[in-house]
Amino acid sequence: MRILGIETSCDDTAAAVVDDTGLVLSSVVSSQDSFHRKYDGIVPEIASRRHTATIIASVDEALLQAGMRIRDVDGIAVTYGPGLIGSLLVGVETAKGLAYASGKPLIPVNHLEGHVMASFLHDSGSDLQPLTGGDFPLLALIVSGGHTELVYADRWLHYRVLGTTRDDAAGETLDKFAKYLGLGYPGGPVVQKIGATGDPSYHSFPRVTFSREGYEFSFSGLKTAGINYVKSLTSEELKAHLSDIVASFESAVVGELAGKSLRAARDLSPRTLTVVGGVAANKRLRDSFARAGDVRVYFPPMKYCTDNGAMIAYAGTRRAMLDVRAAIDLDACSSLGIEDSSLNT
Repeated sequence: MRILGIETSCDDTAAAVVDDTGLVLSSVVSSQDSFHRKYDGIVPEIASRRHTATIIASVDEALLQAGMRIRDVDGIAVTYGPGLIGSLLVGVETAKGLAYASGKPLIPVNHLEGHVMASFLHDSGSDLQPLTGGDFPLLALIVSGGHTELVYADRWLHYRVLGTTRDDAAGETLDKFAKYLGLGYPGGPVVQKIGATGDPSYHSFPRVTFSREGYEFSFSGLKTAGINYVKSLTSEELKAHLSDIVASFESAVVGELAGKSLRAARDLSPRTLTVVGGVAANKRLRDSFARAGDVRVYFPPMKYCTDNGAMIAYAGTRRAMLDVRAAIDLDACSSLGIEDSSLNT
C-alpha cells in the first residue's frame, strides 16, 4: 500500500508518498519562513495564500520523486486539523479534488497523530531503526510551536491525553522570548544556536508547580519571567551575558518538558517514550532525555520532526488498513484534538 500525504496545517506546504512499512518514497516540504520572518511570526493570510501557490507543485514533485502518478497511489491522506483554518482548507480542498478526480479513497488524518506516526518512518538505506508495532504501549511527547501534549497510546490509533499546556506551547514560548530579544524568526533554532555557548545555570527562571499531581504544562509564566528579567538588565549586561541568559531560558523550558515526560514514563511504564514535533529537533532537549538511562526514549530523524507530508501519509496507511475514509464533504477543523481521532474499537 502506498499513500500520498498532504500537510498544510500551518506554514509549511508538504506532500509525500509512503508505503505501509513506513518507508518514505518521497518527501517535499516548501518552507514559508522567508515570507513570515519580517513579521517575527506567522501571518495566517500569507500562509494560506502561499499554500495555494505551491500545493499543486508540491504534490506533483512528491509523485515525481516516488516515480508514480496519482493513479498509482492507493489513497490520499490529508491533515484536516488542528491548525490554521485557512491553511488547512487549502490542503483539504486539494485532497478532495484529487480524490474525486482519481477515484482514490480520501483519508482524514489528525495533525497530532501524524507527529506520533513520524516515529515509524524510515528512509531507504538508513541505519536508524524506527519504532514498530512491538513498541506499544508508547508515551508520546508532542512538542511544537502550537502544541505541547503528553499522549498515551496502547495500540495503533488509540490515544489518551495525559496532559497539555494550560497556556503557551513550548515552541511558542521560545519564539516569543526570541522575538522580545530581537533575535529573529523562527525563534527555536536561533535560541539553540546562541544558547549553545552559554551557561544554562547562569540564571534560575521560576517554574509553575500545580497543586495536584499530573502531567500538565504551563509556560506563560516562564515567558513573562524571562521578559521581565531581560527588562531589568542594562544593555551592557544583556550584551555581555546574552548567550548565558538564552541558555538558562532554554534549559528551563527543556526541564519542564523532560521532567514531566520522564515522570509519566516511570509512572506508566510504557515500552517507549517518543518525542515528536518541531521542538524535538532541539539539541538540549535531546541531550536531556539521553541522560535518562532507565527510560527508552526515541526521537524521529530531524527532518521528520518538523511538519511534513510523510508523517501524514503513514498515518493514512494505518487508517486505510482499517478502511477509515472520509466522505467528499470532509471539512477542516482548526481545534481538533487527538482524542477526537482515536478509534474506540
